[in-house]
Amino acid sequence: MESDWGDWLPRAVADADPDGVDAWYLGCNGFVLKASDGTTVFVDPYLGTGDPPRTIRMIPVPLDPTDVEAADAVLATHEHSDHVDGPSQAPILETTGATFYGPDASIDVVEEEEWPVNYGVADDQFAEVTEGDTLDVGSFTVHVVETNDPDAEHPVGYVFEHDAGTFFHAGDSRPSDTFADLGERFDIDAGALAFGTVGTIPDKETREPKRTRWYNDENQIVECARDLELDRLVPTHYDMWKGLTADPTVLHHHAKSFEHPAELELVEIGDRFSL
Repeated sequence: MESDWGDWLPRAVADADPDGVDAWYLGCNGFVLKASDGTTVFVDPYLGTGDPPRTIRMIPVPLDPTDVEAADAVLATHEHSDHVDGPSQAPILETTGATFYGPDASIDVVEEEEWPVNYGVADDQFAEVTEGDTLDVGSFTVHVVETNDPDAEHPVGYVFEHDAGTFFHAGDSRPSDTFADLGERFDIDAGALAFGTVGTIPDKETREPKRTRWYNDENQIVECARDLELDRLVPTHYDMWKGLTADPTVLHHHAKSFEHPAELELVEIGDRFSL
C-alpha cells in the first residue's frame, strides 16, 4: 500500500522523543500514540481508499504500513472496514510483532480474511477484548469501555491512561448513556470523537442514493464532550468520505456556552499534539 507522502510520517514518529505522550492524527479515525518510554500504539489506522463510488477517500494516504518499524499494539474500535483492514494493519503486526486488540466482531473479520495465512501474522498476535477489560500496554493502562455506535455490531472505546495524561478514543460513537459515568471516572485530557455531516451516498447493497448519517453532528459531538467532561475535544472522521465531510471550525460556536470541552484541538491529517 503506497503512501502519498513517502515515509516521512512513520520516520517522524520513530524519531520523536516525547516528554510524556504525543499523538499523531492519521486521518479518518486513526491515531498513533507514543509515550516517553517509546511505547507506541496505533488505534484504527486505515490506509485504504474506500469503495468507490460508494465511499471515496478525500485525503492522502499518510503512510505505508510496511514502513512502520515499532509498535506495541494495534487496537480496533469496531468491525467496519475503515477500522479493521488487513492491508492497512496486518503489515504493521507482521513487521513489529505487535498485538492486535479488538472486540469479537473485529476479530471475526480477521478470521474471515485469514490474516495469519494471507499476511504471515502469528495466531497469538490477536486478542479479543470486551467492555470492562483493562490492558497493560507498555506504559499505558488501557480501559475498554462501552460506546454507542448504532451502525456497528460490537463497538468499544479505549481510555488510555498514562502518567502524562489520559486520552479517550470513542470510535464512531454517538452520544451514549455511559459517557457521563466515564467523565466521572476518568480525568480525560483529550477525547477523539467522530464528526461529519448527513449526506447522500450509494447504498451498500442496491447502490441507490441513500440519506446517510454515520457520525455525530455539531450538537451531538458537543453533547458527548460535555458528558465526558473533556478538557480537549479532538474531532475526527470529518475529513474522510466524499459527501460526509464537515468543517470542524464551526464547533467553536456550538461548544462556546458549555463548560466542556474546555478547548478544541482541531487536527488535520499528519498533525501532532501532546497530552
